[in-house]
This record gives sequence, C-alpha cells and structure tokens, in this order.
Amino acid sequence: MFKLFRSYFWWSYERGSFHYDVMVTLILLFLFLGPRFIDFKDRPVETVALHSSEVLVKEAGSKGDVSRFLYQIRADELNQYSNGDESDTAVRAAILRVVEPIAGEVTLERYEPVRDTQGHLIAYDAWVTR
Repeated sequence: MFKLFRSYFWWSYERGSFHYDVMVTLILLFLFLGPRFIDFKDRPVETVALHSSEVLVKEAGSKGDVSRFLYQIRADELNQYSNGDESDTAVRAAILRVVEPIAGEVTLERYEPVRDTQGHLIAYDAWVTR
C-alpha cells in the first residue's frame, strides 16, 4: 500500500496506464468540482475609482428611449461638495454637482453607499437617467 501511494506521489506511472488515468481523473475532478463544493473565499474586488477626481461610469440599461447609467463617486469627492453634511438632500445635491458636468442634465433615481470590508464608507453608487 505504501508503495502505491509513493508511486502516486512521485507520479511514476507510464502514460496510458490505469493508475496514470486515475491520477488525471482525480486532478480533473478537483479542478471542475472543487469550486462548487469548497469555499475558496475568492470574491471579486469592488472596483472604485482610484483618485477622488475620477468617476466610474457603467451602463445600467435603458427604459424605452431613456438611458440609465451607474456612476460611482468616491465619498471624499462628495464630502467636498456637501461640506460633511450626510443628509439625503445634501448627498443628492452633491452627487448631481459631480455628475452633471460629466453627463449634462440628468435625473438621479437613487443612490447607495459602498462600504469596504471594515464598514468604512468609500463611495456612492448613483443610478442616473438622461
């Protein structure tokens, strides 16, 4: 039994042999079935604009002839316009002050705060139509 495990560990079987096929099958099963049953804790990293003056824009679909976009604005950029006031009205006004020079006259549908893994506010996602 020890000799069998040693041969598997050092991959000493010839190609096309039964034991070689068993090893390849085990590797393929791990590759294809492992992510389904093993939590590797790999998640996509939240994409946030690198500099406070950058705004990340993504298309969010359309309703009829109205285009929807998702603007992601860093929190420190909005703090410049809202003077630290985090009320709904102040945040909406600050978002519009950042987005309108980029996109022109728009309507802010909604916004959501984006937080990092420690719960710190890093940005706002704003859904805008024009």
